[in-house]
Amino acid sequence: MGKLFGTDGVRGVAGKDLTCELALQIGRGTAAVLTRLDGHRPKILIGKDTRVSGDMLESTLAAGLCSVGADVDLLGVIPTPGVAYLVRKYHADAGIMISASHNPMEFNGIKIFKGDGYKLPDEVEDQIEAHVFNNCADIRLAEGADIGRIHMCRTGIDDYVDFLQEHIDADLTGLKVLFDCANGASAAVAQKLFPRLGCECGFMGTLQDGVSVNDGCGSTHLEALEAAVKEGGYDCGIAFDGDADRCLGCDENGAEMDGDKIIALVGADMKERGRLDGNTVVVTVMSNLGFMKHMEALGIETARTAVGDRYVLEEMRARGYAIGGEQSGHVIFLHHSTTGDGELTAGKLLKVLARKKAENPATKMSDLNGVYTKFPQVLINLTANKEQKQAYKEDEYIAGFIESQQQSLMGMGRVLVRVSGTEPKIRVMVEGEDHAAIQTSADRIADMIRQRILDK
Repeated sequence: MGKLFGTDGVRGVAGKDLTCELALQIGRGTAAVLTRLDGHRPKILIGKDTRVSGDMLESTLAAGLCSVGADVDLLGVIPTPGVAYLVRKYHADAGIMISASHNPMEFNGIKIFKGDGYKLPDEVEDQIEAHVFNNCADIRLAEGADIGRIHMCRTGIDDYVDFLQEHIDADLTGLKVLFDCANGASAAVAQKLFPRLGCECGFMGTLQDGVSVNDGCGSTHLEALEAAVKEGGYDCGIAFDGDADRCLGCDENGAEMDGDKIIALVGADMKERGRLDGNTVVVTVMSNLGFMKHMEALGIETARTAVGDRYVLEEMRARGYAIGGEQSGHVIFLHHSTTGDGELTAGKLLKVLARKKAENPATKMSDLNGVYTKFPQVLINLTANKEQKQAYKEDEYIAGFIESQQQSLMGMGRVLVRVSGTEPKIRVMVEGEDHAAIQTSADRIADMIRQRILDK
């Protein structure tokens, strides 16, 4: 039996991997499992980002849910963390988000939240998978009045904006900020939220045409934002991804601020205010060595997990930590949210800048961005299908070669090669003080993987 759910739900090219038939069965399997777990007629929320395939998948998911007796509330276009919040506010049994996050338009995905706003545990995903792989033949379909109904929910955006305003709790008057909404789900929320917080706002990437999401914009393509911030005289720029669970930024000079920098700044601010539970921030193995040394200098502990926001969240919940995230811009504030939230993160970062400006009006975002020096990193992404990913995992010769490259850095850097859980890629990352040495090492590893796995 294959594996349907990855590290962040079900992903694939819409209409090819993620078909209407599969969405229908996921809907049926989800409703059947929830009914069995809770013993009552489930209420399920569905949100989506702006991809053209979202309507198709929303319709078939809703049909599958209703066919097993679940009622469905359609939230429309809304960020992923909005679904996670509203499933709790509206006392729903589950929330489903249709999005492929930062991936190109042709991809889409389905991720499911429990009634408490957290993503489904592995054992529940396994139960849904078992139904799907059995073509849902073991599920009793509803008839007559037992068939579920579909409602349009028109209050979701406003309720979510109210939540964000309350939990950011900031006066950003005096800041001039440019927001890149990635032509995705953040646009409607951002354009309501940030002017309400007091800052002078500019917006780009607000198209909702179904095909432009993440296309040369957003957190995966910062170049346009960086140039526009410098040209427009903004204090900083903020970029979201397609479903707004990520946030990256740039300072007034257009210099990038990644998730490490954001966690470092907000984490230090939380420590100053006595809000850093356990005196610890949680990050992944991808976090920069410069970040690690800076946290050590501040007297802040770091916990490191495997790559993936679900692993960060597991560590936070197990140990009671308040902030964690990834270099890619997923940041989780467990005092406020159950998942990564790009717009909450942006508000928290801008709040730090506003505080520093209140202390010293001459403070600029570049002063905060220079809080530590990043070690050079080289990242090479190799396109690989499922079979090639598995072949890489099983190749002992490559494993030995990677270890030899680690040793060649003589303790002055590190090598991390991993299979992506959300994209068809093998990622090669080498980090260290000598940029030429790590570039050579990364190129050698990538060439070896191509020769033994990808070019066969």
